[in-house]
Amino acid sequence: MPRRLRAIVAISLGIALVVIDGSIANVALPTIARDLGVSGSAAVLVVTVYQLVLVMTLLPCSALGERMGHRTLYQYGLLLFTAATILCFFARSLPFLLIVRIAQALGAAAALSVSMAMIRSIYPASQLGRGLGFNSVIVGSANAVAPTLGGLILGVAPWPWVFAAAAPFGVVSLLLARALPAPKPRDQPYDVLGAVLCASTFGLVVSGLESGVHGNSPVISGALVLTGLVIGRNFVKRELSASSPMLPLDLLAVPAVGFAAAGAFAAFMGTMTLIVMIPFQLQNDFGFSPSEVGTIFAVWPLTALVLAPVAGMLSDRFSVATLCLTGSSVAIVGMLSVAFMPAGAAEWDIAWRFILCGGGFALFAAPNMRSIIGAAPVHRSAAAGGLVATSRQLGQTLGATAGAILLAFDFGAGPLPGIVAAALMAFALLTAIGRLRLKARSGPAPDMPPV
Repeated sequence: MPRRLRAIVAISLGIALVVIDGSIANVALPTIARDLGVSGSAAVLVVTVYQLVLVMTLLPCSALGERMGHRTLYQYGLLLFTAATILCFFARSLPFLLIVRIAQALGAAAALSVSMAMIRSIYPASQLGRGLGFNSVIVGSANAVAPTLGGLILGVAPWPWVFAAAAPFGVVSLLLARALPAPKPRDQPYDVLGAVLCASTFGLVVSGLESGVHGNSPVISGALVLTGLVIGRNFVKRELSASSPMLPLDLLAVPAVGFAAAGAFAAFMGTMTLIVMIPFQLQNDFGFSPSEVGTIFAVWPLTALVLAPVAGMLSDRFSVATLCLTGSSVAIVGMLSVAFMPAGAAEWDIAWRFILCGGGFALFAAPNMRSIIGAAPVHRSAAAGGLVATSRQLGQTLGATAGAILLAFDFGAGPLPGIVAAALMAFALLTAIGRLRLKARSGPAPDMPPV
């Protein structure tokens, strides 16, 4: 138990560092643009480059973790991230800052890609859902506190401190890292070509979509997406014959995992689409000030923080599919209620709708994550963790892109954003129904968690 507690603190601090420094830059973008003498659109690259590199490298890093060992890759990744975080303090030009952010994203991908696998090793099998629920609380808390923390730092110090202030979390996590589990690495060659194809597929498709949304040449944007799809087709064909594929097709072929991964992607995309649109809707359509919007919206993440560990503990005792079905149903009701909010709705009338959205998502996400991690063979835990992280990151990235598309075509007002989000969550609900039907046909295996 003492070692387990040290391991929990180590992994929690490391994840908190990665999440905080990954999102805290948003609040500092105007200041960065002014101090570095660049446009606001150029400063946004500080965020988009980080997100893009993270999406490109999560799966290659998870494959590397199976070869090197989970703890070893986590330590190297956290060391790189912490060093890059400190280097942000010395950035005096945008190109240098972007290079450092790329290094941060590589370190974050290395740490996040194996974090789920280590959580599986830290907690007993009977408490896996509880551990994943607590991890969701760490991620949610870090995301929630990042903007506030960034604003407080900018109020008393220059913008480089926004990045450097979280470095002590990384130092403490590295000092405690010896307590983390260290399963024996697998003696197998690393598929360098597969890593290049994987990164190229995600990088070209996502960057093509992003450039198209932001008004660049549609021809170039279409060419990037098409090239990425062609490379992706060849990548998938190549992975089909691999014994331990970098793209975890062997795990996706397990019905419970395939349903859960598809549901996670749809749920994160739908939720992010609505989250991106809400500030515009509340300010432009309802006349709330930015501070009032922040106060009202806070009930969404706070509800998720409270219910995530509860949902995780419930998943250790009850059917994951039933919990996911319940959570997605509640989230759909909340999203549709947001879509059809009456004009002039008061704060409390908006808040209860956000509570349904945040609570339903938490009740879906934590058990759904357990389904993926718990159903994977132990030697493929890192691949399962990479699949979870990629589903989340890709869903959030494409959700933000979908929100930008709605804004670009003047669909930000009215019920459409909520309807789109509810439709995506309805797909997640269908994946839960699919797992219930699967369970009804065959029942859970004796050595597997409930699907």
